[in-house]
Amino acid sequence: MPAKAKVTKEMIVDAAFAVARETGVENINARTVSERLHCSTQPVMYHFATIEELKRTVYAKADLYHSEYLMTMKKPPKGAALGIGMNYIRFAIEEPHLFRFLFQSDYFNGKTLLELIDAEELIPVLSAMQRSLEIGMEQTKTVFITVFLFAHGYASMIANNSLKYDEDTINSHLERAYRGAILAAQEEAT
Repeated sequence: MPAKAKVTKEMIVDAAFAVARETGVENINARTVSERLHCSTQPVMYHFATIEELKRTVYAKADLYHSEYLMTMKKPPKGAALGIGMNYIRFAIEEPHLFRFLFQSDYFNGKTLLELIDAEELIPVLSAMQRSLEIGMEQTKTVFITVFLFAHGYASMIANNSLKYDEDTINSHLERAYRGAILAAQEEAT
């Protein structure tokens, strides 16, 4: 009789991530994860003391997936912030369950907008923006926050089925917000 395949912690996280992606975080439980892995619930509960712990681990994986998605430009952007903004909106369209998990659940807590803008992951984007805009870092952060908030509004409406996606219109609105934020930042700098 062949030995049973060992179910690893990584396999459990991957299976729970797939559940979150396909049907939403609210459907992550020992039964749905074990069914996906074709095993009993015992390995799930062995590696994770609680389902809450598993969901937090899946949140970290989803956050990393989202960051990588944002930095992969589907169309050449007119600016880094515009490209990231459009990808943020596309993510909400392509991954609505993950979008809601990441940004509209109780797992997204403890961070203020200022903490988010100072995140280490944004340093390369902000630095590139600052160089291209030729303004100070604080003005660059203000431009980025403006574009982020605008994109988040569109993405939230789309992810919650309240708005149809029209890429050209959204891109035009996002570009307008971006240009307006740049003008405002440049005026502040003088």
